[in-house]
Amino acid sequence: MSASSTGLTTTIEDGIAILTLDRPEVRNAFDDALIAALTEAYEAAIADPSAVAILLRANGPVFCSGGDLNWMRRMASYSREENLSDAMGLAKLMRTIDLSPKPTLVRIHGSAFAGATGLIACSDIAVAVPEAEFAVTEVRIGLIPAVISPYLVRAMGARQARRYFLTAERFSAATALELGLVHEVVPAGELDAAIARHLKALKAASPAALGATKALVAAVDRPLDDAVIADTARRIADQRASADGREGVTAFLEKRKPNWGAA
Repeated sequence: MSASSTGLTTTIEDGIAILTLDRPEVRNAFDDALIAALTEAYEAAIADPSAVAILLRANGPVFCSGGDLNWMRRMASYSREENLSDAMGLAKLMRTIDLSPKPTLVRIHGSAFAGATGLIACSDIAVAVPEAEFAVTEVRIGLIPAVISPYLVRAMGARQARRYFLTAERFSAATALELGLVHEVVPAGELDAAIARHLKALKAASPAALGATKALVAAVDRPLDDAVIADTARRIADQRASADGREGVTAFLEKRKPNWGAA
């Protein structure tokens, strides 16, 4: 399926929903139309039973430069209520990616700035090339990285977020790896192989267990207390009793490949 008018193309290939930013003429900058299209595409992929995982990628030399200048010019004349509605659109996109029960990956072949760093931070697996640069640039134009901040702070930690939010300085892919913004940095010629390696691992897992594991991480990402401990016990008990849980253990004991989704 193609949505070229919004700068996004989507396809399903070998069980993977591939979402491609395709506005190279503006360095894949996003506006309200692209944000809405991305949200719709993620929701469709989540609902599509043929999609095991969702991959975000981009065409052109830059992964994504953040907000589109024409969109920002329009925002300058918005009322507070209009700006609030507009910001909620981006917030919905970030939350949709973050809460997706299916694994989300991002292929970073070029630089990513401002809101694009939020797309990376709320994805499950991020792989970049050494040449990619990153920056959280909002303060330079009198704004703040508000909507993307929960995901960046979670990925980078509050202390590092203070530095990079306040200075808006560019940092390398190697630094992004150290900060936890990306998980892996590979040469450009090995980028697709690295993505394929992660996708192969995800395809070998139980789809139901992948979703349950994402929910588990979200549930325990808080101060440890008796409620968290009890919740983790409940979750593993439920998973052990599930169809995929029983099939996985049985297949392991029988030394065969599991038949995920079998009743």
